[in-house]
Amino acid sequence: MKFQIDKTDGNARACTITTAHSVIKTPIFMPVGTVGAVKSLDALDLKEILDAKIILANTYHMFLRPGSKIVKEFGGLHGFTKFDRSFLTDSGGFQAFSLRTNTKNDDDGIHFKSHIDGSLHYFTPTSVLDTQYDFGSDIMMILDDLVALPADPKRVKLSIERTIKWAKKAINYHLQKRESGVGLNQNIFGIIQGGTDENARKFCAQSLCELPFDGLAIGGLSVGETNREMYDTVEAVMPYIDSARPRYLMGVGTPEDIVENVERGVDMFDCVMPTRNARNGTLFTSFGKINIKSARFIHDDMPIDPCCDCYTCKNYSRGYLNHLYRAREITFYRLASLHNLHYYLHLVSDIRTAILEGKFLEFKKDFYSKRS
Repeated sequence: MKFQIDKTDGNARACTITTAHSVIKTPIFMPVGTVGAVKSLDALDLKEILDAKIILANTYHMFLRPGSKIVKEFGGLHGFTKFDRSFLTDSGGFQAFSLRTNTKNDDDGIHFKSHIDGSLHYFTPTSVLDTQYDFGSDIMMILDDLVALPADPKRVKLSIERTIKWAKKAINYHLQKRESGVGLNQNIFGIIQGGTDENARKFCAQSLCELPFDGLAIGGLSVGETNREMYDTVEAVMPYIDSARPRYLMGVGTPEDIVENVERGVDMFDCVMPTRNARNGTLFTSFGKINIKSARFIHDDMPIDPCCDCYTCKNYSRGYLNHLYRAREITFYRLASLHNLHYYLHLVSDIRTAILEGKFLEFKKDFYSKRS
């Protein structure tokens, strides 16, 4: 992986990440393809309509079904899904945490029951990498010890101790595998934990920065804390994260979250929000959100957002989308998801342009002005 900083504007950054499968201009939003598919969309939608350069697939879900060996048989995620650009795969630790049934973390990994059939499994720092080697993902996330917030200080301390220990195991294992010819085109990111405790975040960040990860992520946020606590935590930890590597804020978030955290120096984002909200009828626009199922849209022949040039807005009206939603027509999910993901991808693209022009603060002011 190659990484370069193209321009900064305050702490906001415009960067370029080059993997074996695509060139990624940051800030970037990664659509979430949990089981190897972004819900209601296929690889052609992602490439030809949305022009997505990187998407996320979930290690936990694909480990359980269909299994990493089957994905490997088809040439990894790229061959299996036919999305031939970059993939980032998470470690599965968050899903083992959030979908847990009698989950138990110990000093060496995570014991959990499958949410599908109740079968017992154990994730370790090395086993999740073996799974991701089979997937052939461009960016692999390590296993970390996640805690819900608010958390007891003792649990936060244990979390960062385990996360650092697991990070050392993971990076050493990855370097050994590369020496044997495995994972040569795959990159590995460390994950910084520490809840909303600034000292814990600082210690974890400094410890991980000493290790040769290709990038660094901030995990364990948007799990119960307020938005202000999240922003303050990111701002507090950012000075301790190596500026010469990509910075990824995991599982975040709203358009406002993206703008605020780019301002604080984050390069990469992912979240299920645009597609999940789309399926529930909530659509993002330059002036805020609308709920398309509202009766006020029944006779509305306008596009979702007159300022949007996405496939859906260029071809269909609010009235038609209102009808599709009320009729529970599957087509609605595709059209709404295309619009919301277009909105997110163009939001980060517009932010990048503003950074390159030295006008990020003007962009931010205009962004909020339109919403008011």
